[in-house]
Amino acid sequence: MSEDRISLTPLTVADADEMVDVLSGERLYTFTGGSAPTLEGLRARYTRQVTGRSPDGLEEWRNWIVRRGHDGQAVGYVQATITEQGRKAEIAWVIGLAWQRRGYASQAATALVAWLFDRGVEQVVAHIHPDHAASAAVAAKAGLSPTDQFDDGERLWRAKRS
Repeated sequence: MSEDRISLTPLTVADADEMVDVLSGERLYTFTGGSAPTLEGLRARYTRQVTGRSPDGLEEWRNWIVRRGHDGQAVGYVQATITEQGRKAEIAWVIGLAWQRRGYASQAATALVAWLFDRGVEQVVAHIHPDHAASAAVAAKAGLSPTDQFDDGERLWRAKRS
């Protein structure tokens, strides 16, 4: 997927070398928990993710690196876990601290939602901490709306294909 300011390139294990720095800011994990990954940990995670499926085959995993259009520098990632035989997708996005507040997350999430709907997904869901205003703004720009449902303390945001 490609947009004017960004491109979304399919994840590879080699991306860990660049992404470990992008994901190094501890403040990235304020609302999601966890901590910055090590290079070894990120390589192991990417090795699992690039298979494209969960071990039981019930989930399809799609992961892209968000890159700036003008120089190809990695600034974050978007991902979709597709379930229910391709009808539902749960999405997430992370943009490194140095590149936040520039519209990269909104553009990437919007492109991801459009790609999913074009592919036949009927419903897209994001889990967003109720105090994470920036992620709520990204979700809204990508066409998702908040619901009254919560899962593990996070509000579910949803969009349905029209």
